[in-house]
Amino acid sequence: MTEVLFYHLSEKRLEDVLPGLLKKCLERDWSVVVQAVSEERMQALDTHLWSWSDDGFLPHGFVRDGTEAIQPIWLTCESDNPNNAAVRFMVEGAEPPDLSPYIRGIYIFDGHNTDDIAQARKRWKIEKEAGHEVTYWQQNPRGGWDKKA
Repeated sequence: MTEVLFYHLSEKRLEDVLPGLLKKCLERDWSVVVQAVSEERMQALDTHLWSWSDDGFLPHGFVRDGTEAIQPIWLTCESDNPNNAAVRFMVEGAEPPDLSPYIRGIYIFDGHNTDDIAQARKRWKIEKEAGHEVTYWQQNPRGGWDKKA
């Protein structure tokens, strides 16, 4: 059974939250796929992950790099998993392939966007019906996370 987490953004943007979550995955030696809908979002995340911290960057690849199998973080708009990732992030309303092969599936959605909220609700039902362990986390005013369900 895959653990599926829903992160409801209300205080910070995806770009503020995603790097820290990715870093935690890498600290656990989990490879990651980040799936978005648009090529523009993937390119923006690619640029952001190179410079998100003064202490360094998050090692990652993108389809144009051609090194997918060795990347600890793979950015995609497809359902691929070329780095044999243990964790799959879905952003921008992305619809993943079956999450059963993963340790975790993580949806991050913008709580100020009604389409994102509707998509998250839809995916919650799908993942619950698939038998996954589903939890919902809402951002609190300090930017931390409160488990709501």
